[in-house]
Amino acid sequence: MRILAIDYGKRRTGIAVTDPLQLIANGLTTVDTKQLMAFLTDYFRREEVEHVVIGLPVQPDGTPSENQQRVRTFTGELRKRFPDLPVTFYDERFTSVIAHRTMLDGGLRRMKRRDKALVDEISACIILQDFMERRRAVASDE
Repeated sequence: MRILAIDYGKRRTGIAVTDPLQLIANGLTTVDTKQLMAFLTDYFRREEVEHVVIGLPVQPDGTPSENQQRVRTFTGELRKRFPDLPVTFYDERFTSVIAHRTMLDGGLRRMKRRDKALVDEISACIILQDFMERRRAVASDE
């Protein structure tokens, strides 16, 4: 079963998923936020997802960002629609910065680095990869 990560945005939402063995995080797509619930409903019908990780937007000083209430509202709707699906918030501070750096280090041209949809998808992938690494670290400590 897969883990799915969401980098929720006002206009666009980046989505990443693991492989079925939950070894690797891969960017899946970016969807128009207005279409997000329909996209997820369809995706959950086709793929087995055991957990959803949602990036929680927080300012560098730890205070909520302006998008946090929208994320919490969406998460409430997701939990109502899929009550048996565990959902975890994950601090997404600096994921956009890391995504831009990843694109730069990967040699992407300037025009491609300006693609906000790609940044959102990479950000979701970073959230998911970090979530999996921390989960493994906790499991190895036990």
